[in-house]
Amino acid sequence: MMPRMTTRNRRRRLQQRRAVALAVGAVLAVGLGVAGVAIGQSIHHAAICADADGFGREQLDNARTIVDAGRDEGLSTRDQTIAVMTALGESSLQNIDYGDWETGGVTNPDGSRTTSVGLFQQQDSWGSREQRMDPYTAATLFYRAMVDEVPEPERSSMEPTDVAHRVQINRDPQHYARYWPIAQRIVGVLGDQTVIDGCF
Repeated sequence: MMPRMTTRNRRRRLQQRRAVALAVGAVLAVGLGVAGVAIGQSIHHAAICADADGFGREQLDNARTIVDAGRDEGLSTRDQTIAVMTALGESSLQNIDYGDWETGGVTNPDGSRTTSVGLFQQQDSWGSREQRMDPYTAATLFYRAMVDEVPEPERSSMEPTDVAHRVQINRDPQHYARYWPIAQRIVGVLGDQTVIDGCF
């Protein structure tokens, strides 16, 4: 015959069961919380990779260099995005060592061959070939020309494509407009290098 459980023992056992239940609940809550964070991070990661889709690692690195150069010049995110938009329109963010003359026989207004190279397809008047082929220096040259050609507050009130046109003197003032939404997405996703690294 088993001994009868006293009231004190019953209370102790009930307290132990409650403690175990609370501990299990806490573990489950933490586990679900971690899983929720992981799922949220996974969705965030997938969204950034989707926005970066269509661009290679080198192109995004070039975009980051353009953004860094603008930040170092003390310019706004909008100005940095205008620069990325311009490079998208000129070279698709590729640091190419040829330009319009080689690909289409395009000439300058005076009939001379164009000498465009680099991310911004800058001609000889912008600087040495070495400067124009260095992404950071090319971006800095663009920013300084932008500040000179379109000073504030005028720049902030202009359409981005008009700012780029004033600096680049493209034949079509609206040439860069189609690249503005893409540039905004690229500059937006560049804020999380860890996630960008995981896209490739």
